[in-house]
Order: sequence, then C-alpha cells, then structure tokens
Amino acid sequence: MTEETPGFDEKPDVPSGSGSEDAEPQAADSSQEEPAAPAGDAAQAAGLTAQLDQARTALSERTADLQRLQAEFQNYRRRVERDRIAVREIAVANLLTELLPVLDDIGRAREHGELVGGFKSVAESLETVAAKMGLQQFAKEGEPFDPTIHEALMHSYAPDVTETTCVGILQPGYKIGDRIIRPARVAVAEPQPGAQADAEESGAEGEKASEGADGAENAENAEHKENGGPDEG
Repeated sequence: MTEETPGFDEKPDVPSGSGSEDAEPQAADSSQEEPAAPAGDAAQAAGLTAQLDQARTALSERTADLQRLQAEFQNYRRRVERDRIAVREIAVANLLTELLPVLDDIGRAREHGELVGGFKSVAESLETVAAKMGLQQFAKEGEPFDPTIHEALMHSYAPDVTETTCVGILQPGYKIGDRIIRPARVAVAEPQPGAQADAEESGAEGEKASEGADGAENAENAEHKENGGPDEG
C-alpha cells in the first residue's frame, strides 16, 4: 500500500478580489466615468467665453475713456493757444500804447523839419519796429467823419463839403488789426445850414429853365413844320 501524501488533495486558497471577476467591475467603472469628460469641457468653454466677453466690454470702456480724454486734451490745447494769443495781443497793445506819445513827438519833429542826423535814424527804426508789431496809423484830411474811429475836437461849417468831413488831423489814430488803441483826434466841418437847401433850390430852378428851353425849342420846330419849312416859303 502506498501512503497518501497529506495536503496534495487540498485546493489552494484563492485571494478574494483577484482574477477576472475583479477586472470586470473595474472595466465597468472606467466605462461609466468616460461620459463625464465632455460636460467638463463645455463648462470650461463657457467660462472662457464669459471671460472673453468681459475683456471685450472692458476694452470698449477703456477705448471710450481714451477717446474722451483725447478730445478733452485737444480742447484744452486749443483753449490754451487762444488764451496765449489773446495775452500776447494785450501785451503788445499795452506796450505800443505807452509808445504813442513818443511817436507823436517824432511826427511833430518831422513836421517842423527837426528830424535830422542820428535822431532821424533812431526815430525811423522805432517806427519800423512798431509797424512790424502790427501798429497802423490812420486818419487823413478829407475823409468822412466816423465817430467809431474819430474824435472831433474842433467843429466848423464849410460851404464846399456835403457831409461831416475831417478837415484837419490834430493827432493821428493808431490801431492793431481791427482793434483801435487810440482814435484819431480831428477837426470836422459840416455843410452850411442853408447851403443844402440853396443847392436843391438852385438845382430845381435849373431843371425848370432847362424844361422851358426845351419847350421853346419844340414849339419853334412845330411852327417850322406847319409853315412847310424855309425852302417852301
């Protein structure tokens, strides 16, 4: 008889959870988790779209702010330039106004023949500089009186004028562009109180005389026609 070896007929213990039975649940679990991935991508894309919209909105707001600031800056520059020009014109006008008495003295010296030698050169240089700065002299004898640019210091009547006329320049006027810095001081003359009526009356009489002469000539021509003319007589 052979002796049986103890332990050979016993089946080995298989650990629980190993083998194909455990592999199948794992595969099932992995197949169930795969559909969750597209939902995550959609949420991420929606988040990116929202962020892009916010960035575009912020960019539009900043662009509008920049355009508004640029417009305000351009207006500020124009205003500063306009103020600068106005201040310069006022400063030049004030300076030239202070020089007007000197220019008046130069004019009187020229009228009296005293503008000679070095004084003449200095005076002409000063007048040239004043002209370059925009100073213009005005007022002439014989021009109509304009109360906006003339100041009448003397008044008289004259038979040879038909309107109020500047007959003497007592002090010339000065202006810079269209701005009057000193009106011209002048002597004015007006027509004689009855001169215009006399002129109108004499004109009317002349017209009547002319009409009478024309009428007499027409009558004489008509008489000649009735008599047949000098040849027929």
